[in-house]
Amino acid sequence: MIPRATGHLLALLAWTLLLAGCASLTQPMDPPNVSMESFSSLPSEGAGPRFLIKLRVQNPNEQALDIAGVSYSIALMGQEVITGVSKDIPVIDGYSEGIVSLEASLKLFQLLRLLANLGQAEADELTYRFSAKIDFKGLVPTQRVEEEGLIDLKK
Repeated sequence: MIPRATGHLLALLAWTLLLAGCASLTQPMDPPNVSMESFSSLPSEGAGPRFLIKLRVQNPNEQALDIAGVSYSIALMGQEVITGVSKDIPVIDGYSEGIVSLEASLKLFQLLRLLANLGQAEADELTYRFSAKIDFKGLVPTQRVEEEGLIDLKK
């Protein structure tokens, strides 16, 4: 019969080895580089305006990006006006890039608030922020991506 202290020590050692093995399964990943390729309107399906957003996704990692889903939003002048989710994302091989198409819906009341703010102040440019949360299949940790920029209204 094994003394109680030895049994606890063996159980602790087994748990330590198990946790170390699980930690080594996940490889460190650099976040993908995401840029907006195009933005266009889609035919309305009754509820409100819909948009097609095409993103260029570059995978700077050796392993393929097998994406389970994406949650994303676009804010203009600090107002989140477009949101969407998608789970139909193609696999992006390691050290390659691909175009990902996402459908998004407009938050009408936020857009009205934005338009009211724009009417009160003259602006030559509009700030935007694209944010996305990317969930991967398997043991790859969730990545968050954000791109900010300016839209010139004079052009």
